[in-house]
Amino acid sequence: MSEKIVKSEAEWKAELTPEQFQVMRKHGTERAFTGEYWDLKQDGKYLCAACGNELFSSETKFDSGTGWPSFYAPIAPEKVGTEVDKTLWMNRTEVHCDRCGSHLGHIFEDGPQPTGMRYCINSASLKFDKQE
Repeated sequence: MSEKIVKSEAEWKAELTPEQFQVMRKHGTERAFTGEYWDLKQDGKYLCAACGNELFSSETKFDSGTGWPSFYAPIAPEKVGTEVDKTLWMNRTEVHCDRCGSHLGHIFEDGPQPTGMRYCINSASLKFDKQE
């Protein structure tokens, strides 16, 4: 288990781009089909853009047709956390980086097997580490 990263809002704002700060620290969402990784098909790992925590692998990435990077499982369950999100007049499950608490996206129960889950993640929350 990795050590938790705690920073002030001012520290995060200084380190992240304005879009990353809005998505990751203010729980925003980028527009569909606009993010850097929604259709990326290279092999590698997707890291938390705020702290570098390894979150997802290209091996579990799939085309959900939603316009956001989608994965059916994280690299390890302890890499991400979840909590109930009741904004927008609905109940959803938010996904966040377990190391730094940054908002990543949401999880839905309409993904492919073997898990049946769809981790719908904002590109702004990710950094891609290409496999050599």
